[in-house]
Amino acid sequence: MGIVKSLNKWANRHTYLPIDLLRIILGAFLFIKGLYFMGDSQILIDLIKPFQNLAGNVIIIHYVAPAHLVGGLLIIFGLLTRLAIVAQLPILIGAVIINLSAEVNSTDLVLAITVLLLCIFFLLYGSGKRSADYYFKMQQ
Repeated sequence: MGIVKSLNKWANRHTYLPIDLLRIILGAFLFIKGLYFMGDSQILIDLIKPFQNLAGNVIIIHYVAPAHLVGGLLIIFGLLTRLAIVAQLPILIGAVIINLSAEVNSTDLVLAITVLLLCIFFLLYGSGKRSADYYFKMQQ
């Protein structure tokens, strides 16, 4: 818990509007991706086809879209940002693995790696000063 507090203090001292905008854009991207997977679940099924022999395909299909939807909204508002990002990490690591093991589409691979790196950054950085977490902390 001490590490999280020290990271929050550092982030609140070094918060800038572009970083907050980047967090909001990341959350919006994840939310839109969740809507995309929810609207056309066949795409998600096709993506995990190389791993269809593994148990838990149904769990994967029912985890990805809601995690992106809820996590994206939480990241946009800066509410429970680190928890929302922890829920995104297995999905993004899986996206990188799928893009590396299947037919390599360089655009999708670069996008998956970029989003993964941004999520790791915000896992360490937190939500910043312009967030619901900071607002609620100041109201105590």
